[in-house]
Amino acid sequence: MPAIGALATQMAVTILSGSTGLPFAISSLNEQEGVELPTIGAPQVLAQNVAPDIAERTAGVTYPAVYVYCDGMANQLKEKFRTFSGTAKMTIEIRVSHDGIHALGRDLEFYSSAAAEVLDSNRGDWGNGMFYAGGYDVEFGPVKRGGTNFLQVAKINFQLDVSY
Repeated sequence: MPAIGALATQMAVTILSGSTGLPFAISSLNEQEGVELPTIGAPQVLAQNVAPDIAERTAGVTYPAVYVYCDGMANQLKEKFRTFSGTAKMTIEIRVSHDGIHALGRDLEFYSSAAAEVLDSNRGDWGNGMFYAGGYDVEFGPVKRGGTNFLQVAKINFQLDVSY
């Protein structure tokens, strides 16, 4: 069963870091809203569930950063004769850092909007028995010390239907 979570995570990373993923959505937002957000490239989209302080100490993080991981799975046995038929609970964690707090919230909301746009445009069959029906929750965390001085995190939670 753990392979399902890893596969779902890798598929989400591929979608988010692809040419029609976050780079395209951020570029589109920059044009529409007249903002100058730095783009998020493939190296900044990571398949990890790691706390910000540990990531900064060990890996040398480049901000903004996007962490994608499977938060949990539920085998509901919806389909007979399947090993796994249920849901994978996925999280996209977007981390933004600045030396001042004035732009954190605004930038984080734009990046979250871009990630939500990517999810919206990728509804349907993700392959390998995974299906994204749509829907997500966005949670904005408080500003904390970290990164280049201040750090703020948003979590986008969504669910994949899995038939494996």
